[in-house]
Amino acid sequence: MGNANKWDRYRLILLSGIVFFSLTDIQAQQEAMFTQYMFNGLALNPAYAGSHEALSATFLFRDQWTGLPGAPSTQTLSLHSPIRDGKIALGLQFIHDKLSVFQQYGLNGVYAYRILTNKGTLSLGLQFGFTSYSAELSDLTPQVPNDPVFQGNVSKTMPSFGAGVYYYTNRFYIGLSAPQLVTNSLSEDVVEIDADARQERHYFFTVGHMFPLSHSIQLKPNILLKAVDGAPLQMDLNLNVLFSEVLWLGVSWRSESDFNALLELQITDQLLLGYSYDFAHTTELSRVNSGSHELMVNYRFRYAKNKVITPRYF
Repeated sequence: MGNANKWDRYRLILLSGIVFFSLTDIQAQQEAMFTQYMFNGLALNPAYAGSHEALSATFLFRDQWTGLPGAPSTQTLSLHSPIRDGKIALGLQFIHDKLSVFQQYGLNGVYAYRILTNKGTLSLGLQFGFTSYSAELSDLTPQVPNDPVFQGNVSKTMPSFGAGVYYYTNRFYIGLSAPQLVTNSLSEDVVEIDADARQERHYFFTVGHMFPLSHSIQLKPNILLKAVDGAPLQMDLNLNVLFSEVLWLGVSWRSESDFNALLELQITDQLLLGYSYDFAHTTELSRVNSGSHELMVNYRFRYAKNKVITPRYF
């Protein structure tokens, strides 16, 4: 009984902390986090649209801190394709992010203008849409009855606007983006908690290169830098090895967080399956959860039977 009461207190402290960090003016990471970002570029940068040179659909499911009540869970669905002569690309992205009693639904349309050169493609992208935010605070059970912080629920729909630039060749890419430029305020809904609660701008810088080591082995390092106004810079370092154009094996390190293992299988020219596991052994949360899991499926559509889909490494 003592251990159960201790766990109940820990869970309440955790959920109370979630409320505090989500609704006050502390500058924390608000955008969804992905380990397989190098295969899910539209989630970070609208200029990524069209880079697969075909209609491409990517579904990603992330279950973070497995076994911990109220742990984050994220699902995304991305569609994008070049149109006309390839100078324009369009896309659509849906995202659902849940953390305890907090939920966000986002829907964005993507437009990219692509400048095609002999060496590579420079893409300029914009995205427009909305985010629906809700917090079922009344579902929590505080130790202090009628605590005003936990009374009532929060619900708001907010506009979303982002931009990015992305340059890539067959073996190299580099990008800079800000998926959410509008600092929407939540103050009118949560004035009792904090009058300055708002969304913050997030900036992403990505770069990667494919290095052939032999006729059947290739090496691809990736770097992701994430910056949020007022928060420490975060870095993801990743190294993937591709065997015989079929099997990807990789490892990642996220600053002040965890180590990750990645596995991708190129089932066909059109179908890619991916899985990653976050060990999270560098955080206190490792004592009460069994890591984070991420599943990814990408499919590129081919309409003409004689059309060849060239390999894409990112």
